Amino acid sequence: MDKAQHIAELLTPTIASLGLELLGIDYLSTPGSAVLRLYIDVPMSAEEGRHVGIEDCEAVSREVSAQLDVEDPISSNYTLEVSSPGLDRPLFTLPQFARFIGETAKVTMKLPQDGRRRLQGAITRVDDASVVFVVDTNEIEVAFDNIEKAKLVPDWVALGFAANKDKPGHAPRKSGKPHINKPTAVKPSSAE
Repeated sequence: MDKAQHIAELLTPTIASLGLELLGIDYLSTPGSAVLRLYIDVPMSAEEGRHVGIEDCEAVSREVSAQLDVEDPISSNYTLEVSSPGLDRPLFTLPQFARFIGETAKVTMKLPQDGRRRLQGAITRVDDASVVFVVDTNEIEVAFDNIEKAKLVPDWVALGFAANKDKPGHAPRKSGKPHINKPTAVKPSSAE
C-alpha cells in the first residue's frame, strides 16, 4: 500500500463523521517537504443541491490536522490543502468513473498505450478492472491500474460559460477587446 492509500484509509472515517466524503488524495513529496491535497464532496445520498462550501473545507482541515498530528503518517514538513472537486473533478476510483458515464475525461496513463500516454474522450463503460473511452470514433479500453491521473473536462457551453457554435446569434465576439456594459444614468421620476 502506498502512502496516499494509507493516508486515505486513515482519514476517511474522520471526514465521514463530518457528513462528507473523501474522493481522493494527491500526495506530492519532495525532499524535506510535501503537499497533501484532499478532495472532498457531499455524499450522493445527501440532500439535493448541497455542495461543498468553504466551511466544510475549514472543518475538514481542522479535524484532519489534529488527526495527522497524532498519527504522524508524514515524517517531513507538509502543506495540507482541502478542496472541493470543482468543475474539472478528479476521478480516483472505478465507481467515480461509472458515476460520470457519458462525460468527457482527460486521462494520463502510467505506461503508454497505443503509442500515447494521454487521452481525452467520453467515458462509455466501466467494468471490474478497466474504463472504456471513445476518442474521436475509436473505443479505447484502459486498465484502471494504468490510470495515473484523470479528471472531467467541463462542458463550458452547457454550463453557459462559452458560446454554442451551433446556435445562431451565439457566435463569439471577434474583437479582442472585452465587451463591457456601461451603466446608464436613470433620471428619477418626480412623484406627483
